[in-house]
Amino acid sequence: MATAGFRSQNLRKGRSSVPQQIYMITTVTHHRLPLFTDIQTGRCVVKALQEASSSARTLAFVVMPDHLHWLMQLNEGYSLSQSVQFVKSTSSRLINRSLSKTGRVWSKGYYDQTLRREDDIIGYARYIVANPLRAGLCRSVRYYPLWDAIWL
Repeated sequence: MATAGFRSQNLRKGRSSVPQQIYMITTVTHHRLPLFTDIQTGRCVVKALQEASSSARTLAFVVMPDHLHWLMQLNEGYSLSQSVQFVKSTSSRLINRSLSKTGRVWSKGYYDQTLRREDDIIGYARYIVANPLRAGLCRSVRYYPLWDAIWL
């Protein structure tokens, strides 16, 4: 049976950081706690994504109750892990301040998928923002407050 540390190390195998490359990132909350059912804590993640604009251009995102999907394009001079770590640490600080608590918000590691230029990037964005629909959290994405996409 694999340990959590071993799984976390395996997530990094083969990971590369290529400037201007588009990545789809998924990261989950610590113990998959549904922290983002509260809109205020979800807005902390949105604020962190906005503040990450120097390291990555956000193309689309959705904050689900216990995870984040983020379609982003990496900027020059930054690594993928730096960008993700910035969003996770900034949102953690904002969330803990908002909830007057301390402790972990996110699980270690994250999943990434490198998208090729010929991939349907807009299709991936639609898939991301439709997550609340598929999860039964809303009847229309326009009623779900924690998403955005540059094309939609």
